[in-house]
Amino acid sequence: MSFILEVKNISKEFPGVKALDNINLRIKQNEVHAIVGENGAGKSTFIKILCGVYPFGTYNGEIYLEGEKKKFFSPKDAEEEGISVVHQELSLFEEMTVSENIFIDFNLVNKAFINWDFLNKQALKWLKTVGLEHINPTTKVKDLGVGEKQLLEIAKALIQNPKILILDEPTSSLSVKETEVLFNIIKELKNKGLTFIYISHKLEEVFKLADTISVFRDGHLIETNNKEAYERKKVINLMVGREISQMYPKRLVKPKDNVVFEAKNFNVYNKFGRKVVDNVSINLRENEILGLFGLIGAGRSELVNSIYGSYKGKYVGEVYFKGEKIKINSPIDCIKHGIALLTEERKLYGTIPTMSVKDNISLLYLNQRKNKFFVDKYEELKEVSKLVEQLKIKTSNLEESITTLSGGNQQKVLLARNIMVLPEIIIIDEPTRGIDVGAKAEIYSLMNKLTQEGISFIMVSSELPEIIGISDRILVMHEGKITAEFDNINKNISQEEIMHYATGGN
Repeated sequence: MSFILEVKNISKEFPGVKALDNINLRIKQNEVHAIVGENGAGKSTFIKILCGVYPFGTYNGEIYLEGEKKKFFSPKDAEEEGISVVHQELSLFEEMTVSENIFIDFNLVNKAFINWDFLNKQALKWLKTVGLEHINPTTKVKDLGVGEKQLLEIAKALIQNPKILILDEPTSSLSVKETEVLFNIIKELKNKGLTFIYISHKLEEVFKLADTISVFRDGHLIETNNKEAYERKKVINLMVGREISQMYPKRLVKPKDNVVFEAKNFNVYNKFGRKVVDNVSINLRENEILGLFGLIGAGRSELVNSIYGSYKGKYVGEVYFKGEKIKINSPIDCIKHGIALLTEERKLYGTIPTMSVKDNISLLYLNQRKNKFFVDKYEELKEVSKLVEQLKIKTSNLEESITTLSGGNQQKVLLARNIMVLPEIIIIDEPTRGIDVGAKAEIYSLMNKLTQEGISFIMVSSELPEIIGISDRILVMHEGKITAEFDNINKNISQEEIMHYATGGN
């Protein structure tokens, strides 16, 4: 059996933490090798070693590519040897064009003269490869959707002609259609001899695509085997080291009949003037978790960001809080009325990487409580500590950078930030995107508990099991309109039924 990649005794330590402990793994030629594990299991550290982000000398162990020992001192070294990676966090230049992003670090670009016509024609070929033939190469990246940016990153990696392509959560921002395009690309390239290392929290994708599955936990490689040796439950148990008997907790309270929030007749236009939300009205009851489902492009995020006063395009509509019409010109207005939003793009608009865990949590609280002369640091620390304990945020020190936390714990920090200002309504956009199954279960339990304390939720999600598992009521959107509404108290709605309306069915 031919192995294209072999790692021996790989270990990596950070101050006070052993991120990887003696990893030995072999990747077969021409396979899709999935690596799964909870956030903090060591997956990201492992691929950063493979692609040279953590250079040789900062870890112990050896890397062999096609039988030859390799030492990567930078990502460029790894790329030149045939290892490319598409990270979960996008690395595109927003103010540059699609074509410029694709070829920014490629030898088709002549230092003395750039033939833009040639590059744009070449870019079209790669865009077609990843299902983006409708994109003009001269379009600025900032004008693309999140899913389109993700596929562009993959095109950018493919032009390097890699032997091994590492995909880290590649479908986290993709629609169903875009995901199908990606899967077809992977299968096609695999048939042509490309090897994939596939990192995903979506186990249904892993079982659909992978030939081999490796499970990481707490910096250890727990097990590697052919996909056929596993079933979903076994993989989850290996990942978390415990049974997750009930992913979606039984609701602690039923929604009350009284409506606490309404958004009426919302029309939203993007920066190009296209209508993305068409005369939508929604209402929310006390103690309710209202699920908002739709495929990418349905207008869900545009709707909730307009309601919150944070959408960059033009929008009109009326907002009512406890029967009283309120004026929302900015997020500050919402916060003053007890309405909070957890953004979909946690890294871009949510967490502040230069600040500590404590400061990220208390950001909105201080804006409300500070006076002209001083901040009560003792009161701030007491409130933050209480929330960290309540939400079980795993951090060794409140003063450490938030970037040291796993994705699930960063999401809890954002939840803590919003809880700290005592909201009555929390709008939460993609609450578990990019976090592992264990952290997902904890987020669901927190939401459930918070409804018992009187908080109501509007939850936007692209994951049907999540929408059905945690929502009391479900609204389905398609092309900017509400196409269906389901009472979900008894959890007897099928995924197929919801998808029917999400794809424009009558």
